[in-house]
Amino acid sequence: MTALADALARFDLGDPGFIADPYPLLAELQAAAPIFWYEPTRQWVVTRHALVHAALRDRRMGRGYTHRYTHEQFGRPEPDARWQKFTDSERWSLLNIEPPDHTRIRSLIAKVFTPASVAALRPRIEQTATRTLAPLAARGEFDLVRELAQPFSVAVICAVLGVPQEDSGLLLDWSHAIVKMYELTTTDAQRAAASAAAGDFIAYVRRLIDARRAAPDGLLLSQLVAVEQAGDRLTTDEIVCTTIVLLNAGHEATVNTLGNGMRAFLLHPDEWRRVTSGEIAARTAIEEMVRWDSPLQLFERWVLDEGVEIAGQRLRVGDEIAMLFGAANRDPERFDAPGRFDAGRGDAGHVGFGGGIHFCVGAPLARLELEVAVAELAGAAPRLELTAAPEYQQAFVIRGLTGLQVAVT
Repeated sequence: MTALADALARFDLGDPGFIADPYPLLAELQAAAPIFWYEPTRQWVVTRHALVHAALRDRRMGRGYTHRYTHEQFGRPEPDARWQKFTDSERWSLLNIEPPDHTRIRSLIAKVFTPASVAALRPRIEQTATRTLAPLAARGEFDLVRELAQPFSVAVICAVLGVPQEDSGLLLDWSHAIVKMYELTTTDAQRAAASAAAGDFIAYVRRLIDARRAAPDGLLLSQLVAVEQAGDRLTTDEIVCTTIVLLNAGHEATVNTLGNGMRAFLLHPDEWRRVTSGEIAARTAIEEMVRWDSPLQLFERWVLDEGVEIAGQRLRVGDEIAMLFGAANRDPERFDAPGRFDAGRGDAGHVGFGGGIHFCVGAPLARLELEVAVAELAGAAPRLELTAAPEYQQAFVIRGLTGLQVAVT
C-alpha cells in the first residue's frame, strides 16, 4: 500500500479521533500528495500552501458556476427544493457569487466597511470586552468559549450592524444551525434545521431593513440600505444575504479562533507568558492563533474553464477542488517548524481568511476583535489554566470547541 493509500484509508471526516486532532493525518496526506481524488465527496483535494494560495486566485475557477452554466450543463443536480430557504439566504452571499455581481456588491459594501470605519470601532470593542470579561475574571472560573467568546463576538457584530442586543440569542441559534450546511457530512435533519433557521433569519433581517429605512441609525445596516455608487444600490435581497453572512461568518470565525487559539496558549503556557509580559503584542499573537488551529479547515471552488492544472493533475470543467486550509497553514515548505505554536511568529501569510476576490471582507474587524480580546485576557487574567479537557464540535470544515473551561489562578 502506498503512503497516500494508507493515509486515505484513515481519512474519515466524521471520525471523532480525526476531528480531535486532524493535523498528523493532514501532514501525512500533504507529504504523500499535493493533490488527490477523494471519492466519498468526489472532489480533488489540495494540500499544500503554494497550491492553495494559487488556487484561491485562479480566475478560471470560482465559488459558483451558475453565472456561466446551468446545473444541467455543469453536470450537477438542481438545488434540493427542501432546503430552498437556505439557498435563498446564500443567493447573494459574497462567499459564493462571482463577477460581475461579486465586484458590484463588494465595491458597494467596501464603501461603508472601510479600514477607517473598522479602526473607529476600537473603543466600543474594548468596552465590550471589558464589560464581558470583568465579572468572569472576578468569579475565577468560567467557560471561555460560551461565556466570553460567544457573547463578546455577537455583541460586537450586533453593535456594528445595528441589530438589537436583546436578539443576540436568536442570532446565535440561527448561526449554529446554518453553518452545519457547510460540512461534508451533513444529515437531512441538520439540513432541515439549517433551512428553517435561514427562513427565520431572512424574515428577521427584512423586518430590520424596513425599520432602518424608516429610522436610520447610522450603523452598518443603515449604511448598506443607503449606499449608492454610480446610481447603483444594493437590493433588499442583497442586503439580507450580506447581513446574514456578516453575522454568521464574522461571529463563527471570531469565536472559533479565540477558543482554538486560547486552547493553544493554555497548552503552551510559556507562549502565553510572552504575551502577558508584553514581549509579544496581542496583534502579533493572533496571526499564530489563526494559523496553528484554523477555524476554517476546508474551502471549495469549481473548475469553470478548460486548461486548469494543479501539480500536474489536469482538471476538467465541472470538477470541484477542496483546499485543506489546516494542512496549508502547517506546510513545512512555507512555515518553519509548522507544528510549533510560536506566538511571536507573526506570519500573516496563512490562508485562514481565504484569498483572492473571496478574501474575507470582515478580516480587519475579526483581527481587531481578536486583538482586543487577547489583550483584555492578558491584562485581566494573565494566569489562566485549563480545568477540563476541551472537546471540539463534531465537525471538520468549521473547527471550534464545544467549550473551554478555565480558572484564573
